[in-house]
Amino acid sequence: MRANRKLWATATICLAVVAGVSGCGKGDDKPADPFAGLSADAIADKAVEATKSATAFRMSGSGTDEGTEMKVDFAVDDKGNCKGSMETGKGGKAEIVGTGGTSYMKGDDAFWKSSSGEEGSSDAEAGAISTLLKGRWMKMPAGEEGPGAFCDLKSITKDMDEDTPRKGMTREADADVDGTPAVVLKGKADSKGETSTLYVAKDSAKPYILRVVTTGGEEPGTVTLADYDKPVTVTAPPADQVVDMEQLMKAGSGS
Repeated sequence: MRANRKLWATATICLAVVAGVSGCGKGDDKPADPFAGLSADAIADKAVEATKSATAFRMSGSGTDEGTEMKVDFAVDDKGNCKGSMETGKGGKAEIVGTGGTSYMKGDDAFWKSSSGEEGSSDAEAGAISTLLKGRWMKMPAGEEGPGAFCDLKSITKDMDEDTPRKGMTREADADVDGTPAVVLKGKADSKGETSTLYVAKDSAKPYILRVVTTGGEEPGTVTLADYDKPVTVTAPPADQVVDMEQLMKAGSGS
């Protein structure tokens, strides 16, 4: 009898659902394809535009930038707030936060020594910079280059728009990205043998890019995007823990 009551209760609920909505007794039905009739290139265009309209997201992944292995994990929003971390293959890790139009970075000894060395500094100079910044935050110089650009959502999506191939793509078998159904779009290899594959949320309203995988070429890597439209809460570091490198450089040059 209990089984029958459950059966009738389920039937009653199904009858109360708006007419025409399937689901009761048809659990194996596949949801409609939100991109039916669209080419792979058109889907990629919609994905890029949707991602550009996002008010926030989190990016995490690893790859190679100018021969250096990198790992990043940070969140950014359209209010200029960001926070996260980055690691280099040469050792070391750094935290990044940004708010109110200013961004800051705090790295460990290994990070500052390896980063300073990349700029052509001697071991002694790199060591001095590491000592100066030990346990302290470096205030970033203004501009669109360098880690400070992590906090500029418009700059990030602009680069994504310019760098994401959307011509001659093919649609591969659908996949799943951290629990979210996704369309898989594979691009053509460029002159350097680099190929990019986009994973796009199967959502007609918000077809966000969920993952980008780049293989071949000189800068292979994987980046996953998540936490779309979730505001980023950041507190600026205390003033007594901040070193303004721009002011130090001006003082050193005598200007």
